[in-house]
Amino acid sequence: MNIQDLIRPNIKGLKPYSSARDEFKGVPKDMVFLDANENPFENGVNRYPDPQQRTVKSLLAEIKGISQEQILLGNGSDEVLDIIFRAFCEPNQDNIITLPPTYGMYSVLANINAIGIKTVRLDENFQPKVEAILNIADANSKVLFLCSPNNPTGNSFNSKAIERLVKEFKGIVVIDEAYIDFSNEESWINRLQDFSNLIVTQTLSKAYGMAGIRLGICYASKEITSVFNRIKPPYNVNELTQQRAIVQLEKNKETQQQVLQILKERDVLVDKLKEVDFVSEIYPTDANFVLAKVDDATKRYNQLIEKGIVVRNRTTQPGCENCLRFTVGTKTENDRLIKVLRELK
Repeated sequence: MNIQDLIRPNIKGLKPYSSARDEFKGVPKDMVFLDANENPFENGVNRYPDPQQRTVKSLLAEIKGISQEQILLGNGSDEVLDIIFRAFCEPNQDNIITLPPTYGMYSVLANINAIGIKTVRLDENFQPKVEAILNIADANSKVLFLCSPNNPTGNSFNSKAIERLVKEFKGIVVIDEAYIDFSNEESWINRLQDFSNLIVTQTLSKAYGMAGIRLGICYASKEITSVFNRIKPPYNVNELTQQRAIVQLEKNKETQQQVLQILKERDVLVDKLKEVDFVSEIYPTDANFVLAKVDDATKRYNQLIEKGIVVRNRTTQPGCENCLRFTVGTKTENDRLIKVLRELK
C-alpha cells in the first residue's frame, strides 16, 4: 500500500512551522539562549520544551524495542487521534469505520473534523465482524479504528481477525492499545514492519498511572510519523509533562509491579462480583476494569453514588444494556465496593 496515496493533498504540501528549538537542537550548559524571546530568569520552565521530546522518546524506544523516529507524542491520546484525522481524512468527503461499543472519542473527533462515520457493531462475543467491516468500506473509508483490549468491554480482539483487517482494509488501521499492559496479548507494535498502513496508539494514563499529565503515544512507520510531525503544534507536549514522564519511565520495573498487583486485584474482584445476587454476567477482560451485567444498571449506579462509590454506567452503549464498568482499584477500594454491592437491595 502506498501511504502517500492516502495523505490529504494539502498535508502533502504543508510546510511545518519551524520553532526556535527545532532550528537549534543542542543544549550545552554554557550556551546563551537569545533566540526564542523567552524570559531569561531561570525557574525550571522559562524555556520552551523540546518540541520533539527526545529524552521521553529515547526511553520509550528502549522499553518498546522500536526506533525513536517511529514515535509521535501528543497532548493525550486524543491529540494523537485528531492528528490522524487531519492527515488522512478529507472533511465532508471521507469516512471512518468504528466498531461499537467502543471508545467514544473516535466519533467525537470525526464529527469535529466533519468526517463521516460508518459503524459495524461487534458480535455477541464483542469480536469484529470482519466480512461486514470489509463490505461496508468504500473508496472514501480512510481509517478503521480497532480498540483492543476494547473499551468498555475489556476483551481483546482475535489476532487473526485483526491481521486480516490490516491486510485487506484499503486504508489506515489504528489499533488503540491503551490497556495493552494489562493483557497477555502481544502488542501490535511488533508487527509495524509488516504493515505500512498500521498505526498503534498507547498512553501513559493507565498502567503508568499518569492520567494527569496527558501524554498519548503513537507508534507507526517513519513515513507516517514524519507526516504527523508536520501537523502537530511545535510545543504540543509541555515541559512539566516531559519531566514527569521521564521520571516514571525510568521506574519501569516499579510500574510492572503495580500492573501485577492490579491484575491480582482484578481476579479477586471478578470472583467477588460472581457472588453478588443482581450480577448476572461478567465479561472476559484483558484490561484494568471489569464489565458486568446487572438487573438495573441505572438503579445500581445511583445507589453506589449514594454510598460514595463512582463506577461507569454503560447501559446506553450498543450490546451493553444494564452493564456497569468497574475499574480495578486498590484492595481497600475493591473490598469497600464489594461490601456495598452485597448490601444493596
